Amino acid sequence: MHAPGCPPGPVLEADDLFRVPARLAPGALQALAGQAVMPAFAPAPRAADLVDITRVDPAIALDIRYACSRNFLGFPVYPAARAFLQRPAALALSHARRLAGQHGYGLLVYDAYRPWHVTALFRAAVPESLHEFVGDPATGSRHNRGCAVDLTLWELATRRVVPMPSGFDEMTPRAHVDYAGGDAQARLRRDLLARIMQASGFVPLAEEWWHFDFADWADYPVLDLSFDAVAQVEKA
Repeated sequence: MHAPGCPPGPVLEADDLFRVPARLAPGALQALAGQAVMPAFAPAPRAADLVDITRVDPAIALDIRYACSRNFLGFPVYPAARAFLQRPAALALSHARRLAGQHGYGLLVYDAYRPWHVTALFRAAVPESLHEFVGDPATGSRHNRGCAVDLTLWELATRRVVPMPSGFDEMTPRAHVDYAGGDAQARLRRDLLARIMQASGFVPLAEEWWHFDFADWADYPVLDLSFDAVAQVEKA
């Protein structure tokens, strides 16, 4: 059940896709993002050291939604299904993956480092009423720093992604970490994921159960490097 461009991995659920009617056509959004100029941010204490998380830990599975059409926009915004994090964050994520394994689960990553211009595209795409669910390009997001990861759990025994209180990128109250409705088992799995990530050095985001920030995110710069540019630096 993988859309074109989405890599194979754990079996995905059919009902976890949320769509937002975009304010502009895909081409217009991409053109707008391409013309956006990233503000000059204050220098960061630490230099960027982005690494491919699957090179750090090949057991981490990927379902990079923004590399295919299976996302809230309905079209791809990444050229490849890859996930990068700052090296300490990637190592912390590997620790989380090992903790999840003790409970019979693996980690499935939806998104990690996000170039700044993609954040600008997201902000332009959604109405103001949904801005709490997308980063602000004026300040730069944790994703832009390579210090945020969006992910969920999948069962090692069945290779099935587990149901959560909402789907990924669902822009409704069901996505909030304190949402008390829906299925009790789904809430327990959501809370287990939060405990695993917090024990590994990540901080949850109140509006999105799937989003976790590496604790040292403020030490790293906001970036607008392409995936190809990151991969070239990583090889150097």
